[in-house]
Amino acid sequence: MASVITDFHSHLVPGVDDGAQEPEDSAAALARFRAEGASQIITTPHFMGSLTLDPPKCAARLAEFDAGWETLRAVVAADGEKMGGAMRVERGAEVMLDVPNPDLSDEKLRLAGGPFVLVEYPMLRLPPVNAEFALIALRARGWIPVVAHPERYRNLDPTLVELPRFRRAGAFLQMNAGSLFGDYGKTAAGHARRILMAGEADFIGSDYHARGEPGLQRFVRAMTDAGFSEQAELMTVINPARLLAGDEPLRVPPIQTKIESRSLWERLFG
Repeated sequence: MASVITDFHSHLVPGVDDGAQEPEDSAAALARFRAEGASQIITTPHFMGSLTLDPPKCAARLAEFDAGWETLRAVVAADGEKMGGAMRVERGAEVMLDVPNPDLSDEKLRLAGGPFVLVEYPMLRLPPVNAEFALIALRARGWIPVVAHPERYRNLDPTLVELPRFRRAGAFLQMNAGSLFGDYGKTAAGHARRILMAGEADFIGSDYHARGEPGLQRFVRAMTDAGFSEQAELMTVINPARLLAGDEPLRVPPIQTKIESRSLWERLFG
């Protein structure tokens, strides 16, 4: 795929979470993204939504982000000088919904300062009832939630019954590239296959923690080899670029009706 990949879920700000720890880690991560054809990135350190209800603690945490962000900006500039052109790197956050009503009015918590916000539920478990309540509340305040890695939630129903409810709440869904290949275990891989078959993933992100490889090109190659290049381009190129521009994603077609050779699909994805 010659198109520019845009990734909006990564942990490249050094020293603020479990991602990059040193500027050298961030620099190596940028090189790996370049190698995979990604030249537009929104990096998203972990942030607990409950902090927004405690202004002093929120300010302290954002100050940590600011300091790390300035370090990352210097890394991006040095990388651009070395490579003959800087990557576009924006900031955001991966907001944990440990409370149902976080205040996301600070643009630093939203993806590239736009209307979208990347959110996740605590402990990789969906609330047993009304999981969409927080998403409805965010949308009511003018923010557009993107639920990170739904395939990784341990209690996601195999029928994916929760995902249409998230959509009706006004949310969109971002799947991790590595989930399809078992990087997060067999359960997540099974959910990932079902999500793709149903057309329930709007975006593919790396969730890259500055270790190993982002995995975006591995996903694109596998999908293209299986005959699903249209879906791959929508999820890795078109829709993430639309998000970066502040536009809602296009719906990704289901792929179960387009499988001409189930043996190929099973050989690639199990």
